[in-house]
Amino acid sequence: MTKLLDGRELSGYIKERQFKIVKALRSQKIFPKLVIIRDNDSPVIEKYVQLKKRYGSDISIKVEDKLAKDVDELKKLVDEANKDITVSGIIVQLPLKNSESTDEVLNLISPQKDVDGLSKNGEFDSATATAINWLLAGYNIELAESRIALVGRGRLVGAPLEKMFEDSGFDVTVFRSHDSLDSLNTFDIIITATGVPHLIKNEHIKPGAVIVDAGTASEDGVLKGDLDDSVHERTDLKALTPKIGGVGPMTVSMLFENTIRAAQTKSE
Repeated sequence: MTKLLDGRELSGYIKERQFKIVKALRSQKIFPKLVIIRDNDSPVIEKYVQLKKRYGSDISIKVEDKLAKDVDELKKLVDEANKDITVSGIIVQLPLKNSESTDEVLNLISPQKDVDGLSKNGEFDSATATAINWLLAGYNIELAESRIALVGRGRLVGAPLEKMFEDSGFDVTVFRSHDSLDSLNTFDIIITATGVPHLIKNEHIKPGAVIVDAGTASEDGVLKGDLDDSVHERTDLKALTPKIGGVGPMTVSMLFENTIRAAQTKSE
């Protein structure tokens, strides 16, 4: 029977611990605060922002959501948040409408406040890559003796996870979304994050494999991962993230974990 890698369950435990930490910080007059800056109010973006605001409310961290009309305003909002001593963490919600400005905007974030871990000199690891690491560890998935495939090498997941795994000495191979996936069924662990719905099909996955789907796209108004729907019907896999509630909840937990750490560091 395929085990579900339930990020919501693990995130629930993490949230309980974070609530206690924030309560202790508030008693010391330390008030962590996260600012979300974006230029996009699409349904997918809106959903993720609302999830973060709700999570922050649950653990008593203030979350401010700022919507910019253009790149210049994005930069202005980042600059203001950098200078605001009450702000612990800043995230720029991706994708931006003007994707060509992504690096420029992200690299304006103060390294101490880059809780998403995406700027050039940020002090935190990528929140999504860390989330996947914690998710696998939480379900006792052994990485050291496994052949790991990363499908997609984007800045949010693939690239930082590749570095993280290589630094740990793991056997990792990267596939781009346009590469042939014929050999994918020889790998023990597949982590995919391309944003191409239905890209990974049953023939790409061997029995007993572990599959983590971190892809996100909107198809006819419905959020979709990279896995074909038929993959979720398999019972011969070792473990698999669910259609909803796998990597996403853990990523939100990591964002707030980093926000708490930023607040603690600032107060020392």
